[in-house]
Amino acid sequence: MNKAEIDNQYNAWLNDVDMSAELKHDLRNMQDDEDTKADAFGTSLSFGTAGMRGLLGAGTNRMNIYTVRQATEGLAKLMETLDQSKRDRGVAISFDSRYNSKLFAHEAARVLGAHNIKTFVFDDIRPTPELSFAVRNLHTYAGIMITASHNPKQYNGYKIYGADGGQMPPKESDIMTTYVRKVTDLFNIQVAEEKDLRKANLMNIIGENVDLAYLAEAKSVNINHDLIAEVGKNLKFIYTPLHGTGKVIARRALSDAGFKNYDVVVEQTIADPEFPTTPFPNPEFPQTFDLAIKLGKQENADVLIATDPDADRLGAAVRQPDGEYTLMTGNQIASVLLHYILEAKKTSNTLPADGRVVKSIVSTELATDIANDYGVEMKNVLTGFKFIAEQIKQYEENHDHTFLFGFEESFGYLIKSFVRDKDAVQSTMLLAEVAAYYKQQGMTLYDGLQALYKKYGYFEEKTIAEEFDGLDGKQKIVDIMKGFRDHPMTSFNGVKVVALEDFQTSVKTDADGNETKIDLPQSNVLKYWLADGTWLAIRPSGTEPKIKFYVGVKAATQTAANELLDSYVNAIDNELLNK
Repeated sequence: MNKAEIDNQYNAWLNDVDMSAELKHDLRNMQDDEDTKADAFGTSLSFGTAGMRGLLGAGTNRMNIYTVRQATEGLAKLMETLDQSKRDRGVAISFDSRYNSKLFAHEAARVLGAHNIKTFVFDDIRPTPELSFAVRNLHTYAGIMITASHNPKQYNGYKIYGADGGQMPPKESDIMTTYVRKVTDLFNIQVAEEKDLRKANLMNIIGENVDLAYLAEAKSVNINHDLIAEVGKNLKFIYTPLHGTGKVIARRALSDAGFKNYDVVVEQTIADPEFPTTPFPNPEFPQTFDLAIKLGKQENADVLIATDPDADRLGAAVRQPDGEYTLMTGNQIASVLLHYILEAKKTSNTLPADGRVVKSIVSTELATDIANDYGVEMKNVLTGFKFIAEQIKQYEENHDHTFLFGFEESFGYLIKSFVRDKDAVQSTMLLAEVAAYYKQQGMTLYDGLQALYKKYGYFEEKTIAEEFDGLDGKQKIVDIMKGFRDHPMTSFNGVKVVALEDFQTSVKTDADGNETKIDLPQSNVLKYWLADGTWLAIRPSGTEPKIKFYVGVKAATQTAANELLDSYVNAIDNELLNK
């Protein structure tokens, strides 16, 4: 889009009589800032299989009531093509603690109501996994979650869920995207008045009724209730919801499970969209745990647990003998959870012969070795929890596998399938139990991880995200991926590439040129397997202007694994990013 077109868009927004004071203020601030204006109006906010996410503010490339209405109008148009029985099931809507989240949720309900589509809107903030549960529990056709997950305070987002409670699968999402893109006049999308929708029972407020149903299912997450009764009451841990939705239901779930001896980071139980205690409310960042560590040292806590603002991701830190805390990675947390589940089921003779674990293609291979050791099959899927949800749905429909656990390296885990997205509430409950399990043996979670390394080998992984802002950034990412495909690597870090998986062409090619088909949906991802057992994956982020490099190594000792990982991280910087 050229400057004249951008200026025309900008002026149309500036002259709209119904524009809110907040958006008018934003527009005036960018009046003489051509770069910001171009970024806000030079393109439209991307809507894809993960929904949309972006900076709050005025513009077609920002999160505001107009882009939210546009996305919802696309959903409404899709639902109008359905038979009446599906359409009548309506849409569940939830929201987190961010700026304008409740406003956006209600705007979505107003758009759907204008199409005579029923909505079920939570009375206050709720976790993303509870929205997934609500879709299933209320038997709605779709769900909308207003959240930017773990992004900084300047962001918000819009996630769309399908009838099974998983994020809308690619087929339906692509159709919806087509409808969204056809909505070009953002100022003339019809919205109904809330009072009229309430009177007509088209907008329904939900809350405690769904909470109770979710909590009833959550009681099935913990495995050894005797262990919790005996040891869990003495386990000392700290929980923080990071100013988000975990405060609503995670503490109730922990109490129901029998965990009483824990403290919360009081300052972070306030649902504050400023996230005043942590600029990046992401449990994979060490700084996020600063207050939890301070409280943990005061209380001599064994474990610190943090859930992100929409409570779908969980991070943890474990106290060491010197009183300091060591953060665990998402892969490490997933590995100890998986091992505990499989060992508990084996011990109780409840490990099914058709059991399956599902993980993303960029997650640790330690989990694969653990699963194989218990005779359980590992299924790899594309990045995005919707692909794990699709597998669960297939298993239930075909009756050929039993779902045991699903995870992604990005701190997302699912234990029980009454939710079809990553669930930090479930994960908090089970991780506390696993901590109690090791405490009973005079060990910590970290000790348990070291025992797994000693048995299966020392696995280390790292994700490197390179950000490219602005309109030129998107093209830069496209060019980078094209470069890798036009000039395939035959070696990396001095090590031979033995196989390349291109998930965009669905072809795996070995070093001799032999090709095999990859039985997964197409995706813009490359994964290299190297002669020393290392793997390297490259993919653009689906929600942020970033390209991500994932690397995983395995060695006989921790020192060797650390050194090997460092060498590959340096090679990514020197050979790939700076070439």
